[in-house]
Amino acid sequence: MSHIAVERKRRRQINEHLKVLRSLTPCFYIKRGDQASIVEGVIEFIKELDQVLLSLESKKRRNSISPTPSPTPDSSFGLENVKEMGACCSSQVAEVEAKISGSNVVLRTISKRIPGQFLKIITLLDKLAFEILQINISTKEDTVLYSFLIKIGLECQLSLEDLVVEVQQSFCQDVICVNQSGL
Repeated sequence: MSHIAVERKRRRQINEHLKVLRSLTPCFYIKRGDQASIVEGVIEFIKELDQVLLSLESKKRRNSISPTPSPTPDSSFGLENVKEMGACCSSQVAEVEAKISGSNVVLRTISKRIPGQFLKIITLLDKLAFEILQINISTKEDTVLYSFLIKIGLECQLSLEDLVVEVQQSFCQDVICVNQSGL
């Protein structure tokens, strides 16, 4: 094979690999379509996933050291809050909603993409004694929907209203938020 043919094959392989990387990375990480932007976006995405992994591994180690029994909704939210079905909070930055689903809570946030916000929410849920059972991330252009299925920890003393306010505040740490709808 000539040098030119070998170089063409190498460039074709690089372009194919870049297409695969781009398809595996949420679109809001890649700002432009050039090779450098694709690689930069993939690096940012991997760094964020790595932080999430470290956080989850740390939580797993803590749980294996001192396992806790499964809570019931009334033991963690208090008897006065068992009947509450959901709560929501909206601001200019994000919309946050929490609903009871059996003995778990479904937490959803919709916002423009904010770098590091996913990790902020996971850290907050861990700090508030929630165990994350499932995470779904959906994106469309620069909007992202985070959906969490969380188990309520025994130490948790929050109502659903308090939870949505805490999560809403995690969006507003760097931005001034104006509450648009009450709880």
